[in-house]
Amino acid sequence: MPYRALLLSLVALAATADQPSKLYPPADPALAGRLPDFSFAGYRRGEAPIPSPAVTANVRDFGAKGDGTTDDTAAFRAAIDKTDAGAILIPAGRYLLTDVIDVRKPNLVLRGAGPDKTTLYFPKELEDVRPNPGQTTSGRPTSNYSWSGGFVWVRGDYGSKDLAAVAAPAKRGQRTLAVSNVDGLKLGQTIEIRQTDEPTNTLADHLYAGQADDTSKLLGRSRASLTTRLTAIDAAARTITFDRALRFDVELRWKPRVLTFAPTVTGVGIESLRFEFPRKPYLGHFTERGHNAISLTQVADCWMRDVTIDDCDSGIFARGRYCTLENVTIRSGRT
Repeated sequence: MPYRALLLSLVALAATADQPSKLYPPADPALAGRLPDFSFAGYRRGEAPIPSPAVTANVRDFGAKGDGTTDDTAAFRAAIDKTDAGAILIPAGRYLLTDVIDVRKPNLVLRGAGPDKTTLYFPKELEDVRPNPGQTTSGRPTSNYSWSGGFVWVRGDYGSKDLAAVAAPAKRGQRTLAVSNVDGLKLGQTIEIRQTDEPTNTLADHLYAGQADDTSKLLGRSRASLTTRLTAIDAAARTITFDRALRFDVELRWKPRVLTFAPTVTGVGIESLRFEFPRKPYLGHFTERGHNAISLTQVADCWMRDVTIDDCDSGIFARGRYCTLENVTIRSGRT
């Protein structure tokens, strides 16, 4: 369906002042619609404002010049390595960076003087500095940076540990599950409910509501996941109740599990910055070699705000949980 037609269709189905869309899941799971509940989106599930930590370090104090010609990569890495928490100030200037800037610990903010004043310039491609060749599902050679990675790469681990198996099926829209045991579970705890596909891709078919094309190349690798907070635990009945409705059916053939959710990297912010890449002709899908600005990988409660990205392959890969992107502008003059 053309985007304009799709947009008009969604507008026609949108909620009125007193009548929610029929696509939104009502309380009765049997009537569940197709729109998931996004009430818990963003930093700290939308329950707290994004903070503004005080400045505790300055990249200039670690040797960064910001003159557009000096390689400031080592200075940025040193500032991150030596700063335990707070905002690392990147004053006005043009900072030349030639390798990945990793952030692998919590509660750090990279803060510029504004996207019109502080520019991070990346002349190289990720494939040049961290080779990561791959191929498409059809076997076409490409770079894995066509769909992953960034020059500012915030990454951690969700701390997933097995707590219990799900003991009975459940339908999308429900908020209670039967589990094998409730040991190690406590009220208010955030957990992950996860299930994985079988070789015949039945989970993928379910997630696509039977409308997907050929799924054979997925090879049973699809996964469905929901993080949610426990609101009730019945030890006698061995059931748990949580505050988010299931976004998908739960079936035992998909080996559903309850896991811990304890992310190691939280509270990281990237703000008031401009990212710039060389303006090169665009050669088409799956030819990208990694002019990627930002990647969030297995992190939670992070944010990006007041960020401008120019002439990238991919601007942001936000593969975290409860993260907010605010006032982000991506521009391109590539042809």
